[in-house]
Formats: sequence, C-alpha cells, structure tokens
Amino acid sequence: MAILGTKKIIHQKASFIVEIPGLGGAAFQKCSELAKDIEQSSIREGGVLIPHKQPALVSYSDVSLERGMSGDKALYDWVEAVADAAQNSGLTEPEYKRTIDIVQIDRARRPRLRFRLYNAFPVKYVAGEWDNESSEFVIEKITLAYDYFKRQVV
Repeated sequence: MAILGTKKIIHQKASFIVEIPGLGGAAFQKCSELAKDIEQSSIREGGVLIPHKQPALVSYSDVSLERGMSGDKALYDWVEAVADAAQNSGLTEPEYKRTIDIVQIDRARRPRLRFRLYNAFPVKYVAGEWDNESSEFVIEKITLAYDYFKRQVV
C-alpha cells in the first residue's frame, strides 16, 4: 500500500549519460526522444470490404544531443571525419559509425534504463547561438542518424 505524501518516481527524466566510444569528455544537457515508427499497409483480399492491416517498413528518427561549452574537440573531430568521408570517400564505414549508449541513471548514479543506438554518425552540427546580451555559454548541438536502437537489459 502506498504511503500518503510520498512521491512515486517511475523515471527521472533529467538524469542521463551518453556513452560514445572515443569521446571520453562529452557530457550532454539534453537528448531528444528516441522514436521507432512502423508503417502499415492495407490489403484487400477477394472483394472484402474491410482491409487487413499489416506492419510494413520500420524507421527510426534522428536523435539530437546538446551540451554546453567544452574545451574537448573530439566531438567536432568526429563530425569532420564524417564530412571528409562524405566528400572524399576516404573513410570506410566502420571508421565513422559508432555504437552509442544512452543511459538513464538514478540519484545514486546507477544505470536504470539503457538504449543502444547502432551504427550512429553525425548528420548535423551547430556551434550554438551567439548573443552578447546573454550570460549563458554557447550550446553545441549535434544530430545523429543511426540504423536502429534496442533497449538493453541493465
């Protein structure tokens, strides 16, 4: 039985870490939602008035990460490597695609929920909005494309 006055916390939305191989010092403030969309197709058989619906193609939306000002250049270097590969075809696929983990953590810093993004690579980099009237640091934003994600057992 629940005790009156206690707050039931199912998931803490604000506490998470992003683990990207090769980027040891990248801490992020925000992460957009992970989304899997399953299209449907309708099939009419033999003059039936009500079509049968079937699942069709599966697609995954890109994920955006935001972080505050950082002296670490590894994130930008990754973006540059992907841009070079796109223009020169100099890098092979495994060199710039990485498996990334987005991990929800509790107040004791223990992992509670883990999603693994497979074959991720940056598709957009924003150096941030510059405003002399603001006292906030510039926020770097990066958008990652990936093949698919899976929820991992913690």
